[in-house]
Formats: sequence, C-alpha cells, structure tokens
Amino acid sequence: MSGQGFRPVYHPAGHDAALRGAVQDLRTGRWLAMAELLADTTGWPLWTQRTQVLAAVAAGSDVVRAWREEQPHSAAATVMHARVAVERAVRAHRERHTRTPELWQAAWEACDYAARVAPADPVPWVCLLALAALDGQQRLDQHRERPPGPMLPPGPWGLLAEADKRDPHNREAYHRMLQFLYVRRPGRNSGTLAEAVNFVQWAAGSAPPGSPLHVLPLYARVERYRREQGQDRALDLHWVAEDAARDADRALRAWFDHTAPEVASLLDLNHLAHALWGALRFADAGQVFRALGPYYTPQPWAYRTRDPGDHALAEEVFARARQRCLAATPGGR
Repeated sequence: MSGQGFRPVYHPAGHDAALRGAVQDLRTGRWLAMAELLADTTGWPLWTQRTQVLAAVAAGSDVVRAWREEQPHSAAATVMHARVAVERAVRAHRERHTRTPELWQAAWEACDYAARVAPADPVPWVCLLALAALDGQQRLDQHRERPPGPMLPPGPWGLLAEADKRDPHNREAYHRMLQFLYVRRPGRNSGTLAEAVNFVQWAAGSAPPGSPLHVLPLYARVERYRREQGQDRALDLHWVAEDAARDADRALRAWFDHTAPEVASLLDLNHLAHALWGALRFADAGQVFRALGPYYTPQPWAYRTRDPGDHALAEEVFARARQRCLAATPGGR
C-alpha cells in the first residue's frame, strides 16, 4: 500500500463501509439503504457526518422527495429534506444562479420545519449556519449577534449556540461558522483572516480532548497560505514556523491520539498529515497516513500545486508526502 504504484482513493464515505453502501444506492436512485442506515445511526457526531455526505450525493436527484412521499412522518426524511435544500441553495449561490433567493427561502423553511419536527437534532441548526454564509453582508439580525468572547466579530452566534446545546462542539457547526467568517463583509470590508484565526483558537481552546475542533486551526492556516503565500510552494517557512508547528502538535496530541481513525473525518486526517509533513515531523505524519489507509481528500494538498483545480496534481503531492512520511515511521514501509 506504500509502494511506488500506490494511488490514493477519494470517497466521501471513507472508512464508513455502511455509508459507502448507502451512497452507492443513492447514486442509483434508491433511498431504502439511506433510511435503514440513518435508523441505525447512534450519536449526533456520526449522524451529522452521515447526513452531510448523503445530502451532497442526493442533492442532484429527487430521491429524498420520493422517500418523504413514501414515509411522510419520518423525522429522518424531514431532516434530509432540509439537508438537500440547503445543499442546493449553497451550490446555486456559489454558481451565482438566478434562483438562489428562491432556493435560499425554501431551504430556510425546510430547516425551520425540521427543527420543529426533530427538536433534539443539531443538524437543522447546522444547516441554518450553512445558509448564513449566503448572507455575507449580514443583513439578517440573526447573522450579526453579539459574540460570546473578545476579539470575535458579530455573527450567527445564536445558531451556533443552538447546535452546541444539542451536540457540544459539533464539528460541522464550527466549520460552518468558520466559513461564514471567511465571507463576512459588512459594508465594503471582507472577512479577515485575523477574525478566523481568533475564532479557531477560541474554539479549540475550549474543546475537550478528542474533539475535532483541535484541528480547526490547521484549516485557518491552509486558508492563510492559499490567500497570502501562493499555491506553488513545497515545504516552506510558513509550515515550519513555531506557531504552525504548535498548532499541528496540539491537533496530534489533543485530537488524533484520542480518536479512532475509522470514525475520524477524512478532511481532518488529511489536514493533520499535511501540517505535520509541512512541519518536517515525518514520523508523526506517518502515523496519520497509516490511519488514512488508501483514502485522501484533494484539500489541502491541491494548494501545494501549480493548479489547485487539477486533482491529479494533488494526488501526486499526497503520494509523495505519504511515501516520505511512512519511510520515517517505525518499521519503515
């Protein structure tokens, strides 16, 4: 698996074999495996992760609508309807589609209904946080609430608090908040990296051992690198700086060492492997690459290439980094 012929695999379900099966069924227009999988899913972190992946696949079809028609009283189907509606609105916004306002309104109504049907579920609130990023100008009152700490800007803190109340330190909720801060632009200002850095340090600082929020600072570092330092460098001073190495070490010790790799986010594992590799901590990175197995995600590796849109180049960087780091781990290759 670590030889010259290794080719990384990208699959949104990663190590989650049951989710892979449901995704495959979704792609053929069938919803029963999705319904059975969600009925068997326990714990809000796994529920949030699985519904996010399923919605990204289902958004291009009417399969969730068919499920709701067949099982109109299913709370899971209602939540998935909200998920799909939000995914469609976010995609339309990204593509600057003329139907964005209409899809945004429909998504908001779907989230509001899901929150009433499933009051203990954090996902409707996570979805509302995702929609907040469509309001970069912060026109809505709920998107410019007073922050809970110093050095943080106004934003949809009430929505984050509702998600946090139902699933403390929910990974996706905090990532959605980070995405909002990237696009926040009241007046003529744009969301600053300083605000994002303050947020991720605040979030990680209050997270318990094993929480994926300890990885959040690595995402802000990648965004800083993408914006300010170009996209065509290999290992450079940005990644070996003392504060960058400290962020990578905290994610390793406070998150990875307490986490079962099979339930960890592939994106989190890739960001940690990338940060440790960049910090020249090859043996530590090798542990993370072993946990990844054959799986990878194009980000953040794409930002180390001359063309971030070319996933083949991202694969090459990932494979080279993986080979170098596995060679440094006990037992070598």
